[in-house]
Amino acid sequence: MQILISVVWFLILGGVVTSLLVDPMATGFKAATMAHPYMMGFAKFVLLGTMGELLGARVATGKWRLTGIRLWQRSLVWGVIGLMLTCVIPLFSAGVDWLLDKNMLPGEGLPVVAALWKSTLMNLMFGFEMMIFHRFTDTLISRGKLFSLWPVVETYRSIDWKNMFNVVGFALLWFWIPAHTITFMLPGEYRVAAAALLGIALGLILGFASKKQKTAC
Repeated sequence: MQILISVVWFLILGGVVTSLLVDPMATGFKAATMAHPYMMGFAKFVLLGTMGELLGARVATGKWRLTGIRLWQRSLVWGVIGLMLTCVIPLFSAGVDWLLDKNMLPGEGLPVVAALWKSTLMNLMFGFEMMIFHRFTDTLISRGKLFSLWPVVETYRSIDWKNMFNVVGFALLWFWIPAHTITFMLPGEYRVAAAALLGIALGLILGFASKKQKTAC
């Protein structure tokens, strides 16, 4: 069963990449994204974020798990993150373009510099907070409390903050800022999809963080 899940996981990933790059699927994807940005943002992250979630758990525990982890709730949270990023990515893109145009940031006319500014500001102002939100909801789901009154203080206190800063937070510098710089150099209709693909990387990072936390315990 473990081998079968691995095969299916990679087949789905291959299918997603193919749909982004090969016509007529790529043309249909672009049209759907432009016509229904929120719905597509939600769907992209439900699929790819959940795949990252499963991969992270595979890294943390050494095996694939599909049952007993409230997978549909985790997928729902990823969908919400997709809705957030559907707003946040164009927000930071347009905001940085405006700042560059007003000479409030250096680099006007240099696409790579503009993309770097967009990635840096988005990750510093939103990225780590989003990962905290993910860890917070992940903790709630593990305790079966996502749809009950949230014990906010207790949940935040239970998070291993040293691990979050050392592993997840540090990843902003060595991975997320460079990766999202490339994302912001893509056409607008592909940016949320690229961010969703990076959700697989987030699953890996969170999986390593979880594994490190368990080892420390």
